[in-house]
Amino acid sequence: MQNVIEAILFGFSEILNYKIMKRALAMGAVVTIVWSIIGYFMWGWLISIAADFIDLVPFSMLRANEAWILSSFLWFSLVLVTFALILAFFGNMILERVSKEKYSAFSLLVVFSSAVFWAVVWFFKGTYIHEQFLKLFNWLPFETVQESLAYLLGIYFIYSGIIVTMLLLTSFFSEALLGDVRDKNFPYEPFLDEDEVKASESRLLDILIYTVISIVAFPLLFIPVLNFILQLGLWIWLIKDTFVNDSAMLLIPKEKRSKLSKYKTGFILISVVTALFNFLPIFNIFGPFFGEIAMFYYLRDIQKEL
Repeated sequence: MQNVIEAILFGFSEILNYKIMKRALAMGAVVTIVWSIIGYFMWGWLISIAADFIDLVPFSMLRANEAWILSSFLWFSLVLVTFALILAFFGNMILERVSKEKYSAFSLLVVFSSAVFWAVVWFFKGTYIHEQFLKLFNWLPFETVQESLAYLLGIYFIYSGIIVTMLLLTSFFSEALLGDVRDKNFPYEPFLDEDEVKASESRLLDILIYTVISIVAFPLLFIPVLNFILQLGLWIWLIKDTFVNDSAMLLIPKEKRSKLSKYKTGFILISVVTALFNFLPIFNIFGPFFGEIAMFYYLRDIQKEL
């Protein structure tokens, strides 16, 4: 457990590195813009798919699910608005007093603090907010509830695309990222020769499996709580499988990789923390970088025991 905690703390410290933050923000901006363009041109098709599934769901379940999703969407929006207001009113003043490297870390701290503040509000008032949305949907006709939920699911599709694309790109460029981390912290430790073709095949297979399961299990997204557990579980599996393979190919000889199964608990814990990044706006951009680095540190630590 100590190795896992050290790996998590190391991951957090490294994503605050200015060079890594710039890389994450640049990649995140490009991916977000690309998916926004895709969403713009495919919006009607996405809404149509969501509406087809919604037609099969009983109204009571539909109403409860939309109240839950809309409550989560409101929390997400308030976190972003609070972050934007704080930077708008105090950003320039703080930038005059700190370096640009520390200002980047400060921005993440603002997002995190905003998320914690609104999470506390939701903890005490979440049930009340959910009930108010339920009352609202009782007054609205079925068609309006159906259209609004389809709209929210369209946003969910695009957001999921951003998350998976960020994870895949971070994995494809993992050797460069982890090479920088190694050069800075462990300069005398060599990497193994990576089989890039095999690594790429493994990444694409993971994405394919994730996509197929997501499509098959899509109706379960209309069941409150279960949809949260399902989505979190899929993210954890994809993160664990992808990032463990990335670091293992650089650090662990092939004949020893079969022994990694006994460290499965550590891999899952790091993957859980990484997956939680996806529930925080802006933080989700840094999640794959954190997971890749933390998993690398953990495998580097346990390779002595294999």
